[in-house]
Amino acid sequence: MPFEMIHFRDSDKIIRKKKLERDVKATLEYVYDALQGSLYRGELLRQALEEMGWREAGVPLNILERRRYTYRGMKKGIAIEGKFASFEYLLTGLARLQVGFDKKLIDTGILMLTAARSEKSSLGTSRDLSVAEVEQLYPTISMPVSIAMFDLGVPVISNGDEEGGDESGASVSENE
Repeated sequence: MPFEMIHFRDSDKIIRKKKLERDVKATLEYVYDALQGSLYRGELLRQALEEMGWREAGVPLNILERRRYTYRGMKKGIAIEGKFASFEYLLTGLARLQVGFDKKLIDTGILMLTAARSEKSSLGTSRDLSVAEVEQLYPTISMPVSIAMFDLGVPVISNGDEEGGDESGASVSENE
């Protein structure tokens, strides 16, 4: 599987009750396919979530009224949030989801994060660290939440040597 899902406080049961298990799995797989090796992930993530129905017209994504703080997507009371720049977004993402939960805007949330961390880290795996941090953040972060951890790899930047990758543009024969 291209991502690892960790459920806290029965978030998986809420997803199941809302009959979104397959939808969530398909969405996260699509996000992985769209973002793996990409350089500009923010816009691609927005497009992928829109294509999978998480950014429907008329469904408010706002976390706070009259502010631009928004979730990445929303479906049937489940917010999807995430950022792939650093694992440390865990705290920010959880706080954003908790606000919506406390305001009764959402029933649960899915937080998408990068699993990549420094190889020199003495804190164990990303999975172990996320479990420990969610436990340490209780009771401040007390909502049911799922964390999807992705290994998207490093961005692939073409050097122009691939087939059809001529740096000077498209080739045209002399007779054309």
